[in-house]
Amino acid sequence: MSEKHAGADGPEQGGAATAVAQPRKDPAPPRRKPKQLPPFKVLLHNDDVNSFEHVIRAILQLTTLEPKAAVLRTLEAHETGVALLLVTHKERAELYVEQFASLSLTVTIEPA
Repeated sequence: MSEKHAGADGPEQGGAATAVAQPRKDPAPPRRKPKQLPPFKVLLHNDDVNSFEHVIRAILQLTTLEPKAAVLRTLEAHETGVALLLVTHKERAELYVEQFASLSLTVTIEPA
């Protein structure tokens, strides 16, 4: 081993160079809370065409609702004409409208 001290003689003499911290040129902007998208209700409408089983299967296939909740929403739509399935942002709500329509079910959306 050499008896030289690191950095004592500079980099030309085999010592280690010292890193100098550079000041930040552009400080990071303050973090902003992401904007919440406005909520929309997804509403299931009653019809005289589809069976309870078909409606319940569709709800279970397309949403994250549990079986008991799917049955309750189906009964509510049957008895009152409409049932609130869920609340989500507009783009996803519009997707639900299309997906339920592909299964011959009527779903609409409205601002929550």
